Amino acid sequence: MTTNHTRDSPSAPIDTRKLALTNWVTQQTSFAEHPIELFSLGSDAGFRRYFRYQTPSQWLAVDAPPASEDTHQFLAIARLIEQQGVRSPRIATADANQGFLLVEDMGDRLFFRAVNTGNVDDLYQMALSTLLQLQHIQDDAALIPRYDRALLHRELEIFSEWFAGKLLGHPLATAEKKLLDELFIRLEDNALAQPQTFVHRDYHSRNLLLLDDNALGVIDFQGALWGGVTYDLVSLLRDCYLHWPAEKVTGWALDYRQQAISANIIPDVSETEFLRWFNWLGLQRHIKVLGIFARLNLRDGKTGYLNDLPLVIRYTLEVAEQYLELKAFVTWFKQTLLPLAQQQSWYRDYQSAGDQ
Repeated sequence: MTTNHTRDSPSAPIDTRKLALTNWVTQQTSFAEHPIELFSLGSDAGFRRYFRYQTPSQWLAVDAPPASEDTHQFLAIARLIEQQGVRSPRIATADANQGFLLVEDMGDRLFFRAVNTGNVDDLYQMALSTLLQLQHIQDDAALIPRYDRALLHRELEIFSEWFAGKLLGHPLATAEKKLLDELFIRLEDNALAQPQTFVHRDYHSRNLLLLDDNALGVIDFQGALWGGVTYDLVSLLRDCYLHWPAEKVTGWALDYRQQAISANIIPDVSETEFLRWFNWLGLQRHIKVLGIFARLNLRDGKTGYLNDLPLVIRYTLEVAEQYLELKAFVTWFKQTLLPLAQQQSWYRDYQSAGDQ
C-alpha cells in the first residue's frame, strides 16, 4: 500500500465503486450529514484500494471488489491474528457482499522506511517474534487454504508464462520446459516436506508498520495459507524491496530456527537442513515473484514492480548457485534469460541490486 494522496482527474472516467464507497462510508460514520471526500492511498499488488477521508485519520475506507477479493476470508483471518495478540487493523464495520470496509488507520511508519543500520537488529528481532506468534495460529482446514503442490506449481508456472514468455519474449522450448519441471518438482517437494504452519504469504517490510507505541502492526494478510514454515521467514529476510548482507540474513534465520525449536514450531533439525528448507522455499518464492512482477506490469499496468526485478534475480541466482543439483538451472538462466533481461529498460546489474 502506498501513501500518495491523489484526486481523480476532472477528465477521468467516473469511478462508480469509489462513489458507492463514499456513500457507504458516509452512512457508517458521524459524517452522515456532511459530504466527505476520499483521498487515495493507492492499491496493493491485488485489487484492493485504500482511502483516507479525514486528517488526522482513525479509519481507512477499503474497496475490495468481490469479484477478485474475498472479504469474508479477510475478516476470518483478522480474527485469528487478533486472537494471537498480534496487532493488525481493527475493523469498525464491513459489508462483505459489496466489498467495503472501514479498518483502523495504523499510520505511515512502514518497516521499509523506518529500518536503518542503527535499528536493524532490534526491528528484525521484533518481526521474528511477531512471526512466531502468527505461527501459533491453529490449523483450520475449512478456513485456511492449503499451500499444496498444485498451488505451488501454478505459482511457478507464472514465471514461465509471464517472465520468460511475455516480458522477455522467450517462449520455452520442450527441453527448457523439462528442465524447469524438474526444478519445480524439487522446490515443491522441499516446501511440502518441511513442517506446515500458518503462512501470511506477504510478510515483508511493506506490510509491517511501526505503531505509535513502537509495537509492530501487520497488514495485508488476506492471502494467508497453510504451508511451509520458512515461507514467511524468507519473505522477511530476503525481502524483494530490501537487501541485507548474506551473513546477517543467515544469522537471523538461524536465530529464528532456535526460537522455533524452543516454541515447538519445528523439530530440532540441523542448521544445514533448516537452511536448505529456507533457501529452497525462498527460491520457489522468488521464481514465482519474477513472474508476478512481470504480470503486474503487463496485465495490470503496475509498472513500478519492474524496478524490483533485478534484486529478485539476484536472490534467485545467488541461492541456486549454492547447490550443485541446481547448476543446470543457473546455467540456463544466465545464458538464455539474463541477456534478454539486460536489454530491458528496467534492468540494472543484478549483482549489486539492493546494496545500501
